[in-house]
Amino acid sequence: MDETEVLYNIKSTRAGGNTEVATPCTDEPTYSNVNYSETQRPASSRRSGVTSERVALLVLSALLAAAVIALGVTLYENTQTKKLLEECEAKHLSEDLSGTEPSKVEQPSQPPSVRDEICPRCEDSWEPHGGKCYFFSSVRLSWTQSRTQCKSMRGDLVVINNREEQKFLQSRLMKKMDYPEEKFWIGLTDSKNEDVWLWVDDTQLDPRLTFWRHYEPNNRKGDNPDGENCVIMGEEYLMSWIDKSCKSSLKSICEKPEEACG
Repeated sequence: MDETEVLYNIKSTRAGGNTEVATPCTDEPTYSNVNYSETQRPASSRRSGVTSERVALLVLSALLAAAVIALGVTLYENTQTKKLLEECEAKHLSEDLSGTEPSKVEQPSQPPSVRDEICPRCEDSWEPHGGKCYFFSSVRLSWTQSRTQCKSMRGDLVVINNREEQKFLQSRLMKKMDYPEEKFWIGLTDSKNEDVWLWVDDTQLDPRLTFWRHYEPNNRKGDNPDGENCVIMGEEYLMSWIDKSCKSSLKSICEKPEEACG
């Protein structure tokens, strides 16, 4: 280590007298040089300061690393959400351009409320229920024209598969009828073979699952010589099916499967 040399002059006086060493006869001041070493402050004090600085630097580094990780997680989540939205929009655009039926794929494993917000199960004006979407048309058309309208929206006239579905449709129609006797077309007809009732998906009506009104079907020929070969519903009672001339102008119920996000 560096040392600082300090020179001190010490003045001393020797008194006269008998001594073993001969000294001058006169009292004279005598000067001598004495060197003292003054060292720098201890290294332990410096090491303490350096250690404190290193601890502070490590704490700041840890905080910075935590902030970078949190920012990375947030950016990743935002990227995944944006990617899902883009895939959903691209899927819809592809289906609109091709005019094909949407394929049924596995639902994404996220909470239903979040999934529905990102990619709705049914389009605007369509109501979801039991894995299907329903559209209640307010346009009065014949049975054939109504079916064409449904197909233009990638659906078809409704096929009723169970009692619960019939109850749902009946309850919804009660809020959509302009007057108590108003009726809506459904996808059931015997126009190919009399008394052989077929749904629009070519499945035959199950006689154990019917909701005919009393004395229906009766195939009256008053409105049309061809008789009544298509079916309507809409009264406040669950048993509300009535056969009607397919040429009558009425509202209708369309149906199609729920859509799914890829």
